[in-house]
Amino acid sequence: MSPAKVNSKKALKDMPKNKKTTNKSKVIIPIAVFALLFLGIGVGMGYFKKNLYTVMKVPDFELTDQNSKKITNKDMLGKVYLVEFFFSKCPTICPVMNTNMKAIQNQINDPNFGIISISIDPENDTPEALKEHAQRIGAKSPNWHFLTGDRTYIGNLADQFNIYVGDKEDEGESLNHSGMIALVDQDGNIRCRYNKENMPILYYSGLNYDDPEGKTPMLTGKYHPDREILIEDIKKLLK
Repeated sequence: MSPAKVNSKKALKDMPKNKKTTNKSKVIIPIAVFALLFLGIGVGMGYFKKNLYTVMKVPDFELTDQNSKKITNKDMLGKVYLVEFFFSKCPTICPVMNTNMKAIQNQINDPNFGIISISIDPENDTPEALKEHAQRIGAKSPNWHFLTGDRTYIGNLADQFNIYVGDKEDEGESLNHSGMIALVDQDGNIRCRYNKENMPILYYSGLNYDDPEGKTPMLTGKYHPDREILIEDIKKLLK
């Protein structure tokens, strides 16, 4: 190799680097990475906020409503509806749940929206008794069905919904039940939103709370956060 070429290579090797350009690259690359990361998080949060999780297919049911009419899950296809378990003589959480359901009924006011309220005390909650109860609490929608039937069947149905109802054979527990509500879409799928940690909540609460975050249940509580988000999610499904 000629001395001229050697000197030329050496000169290029010894040439000082453009430190400004190098430092800029070191800064720009991390910024770009963080920008993409935050963009991805933003898109992900938007997805969880706008979309509802599919929990499962609604269990099959066939029960009798307050008008002595047989109502099945197939009858509710094409409608967005809520499912709760209650009983008309309940002195604690049921009146709260009824009030929240009535508020949702009034707010939605859509012929494609319905409510299924299943009694866990069918011995007392006959169709006639349920009709009186519906009139008393102001259930005006023709799609609000108060259902009654065999107690064992209803207990098994609650198990299929994964909503707690006390054991019929346990005298102290038989009339205990959860305040949870299932949201069902037009295709018969139970749906729910995601929480702040992007985990599906599965069911909504029909209770009132002492705090706006919904951490402390209270019969006389003035906050009902799940009622508000239910209204939002029902409207999403009705679009």
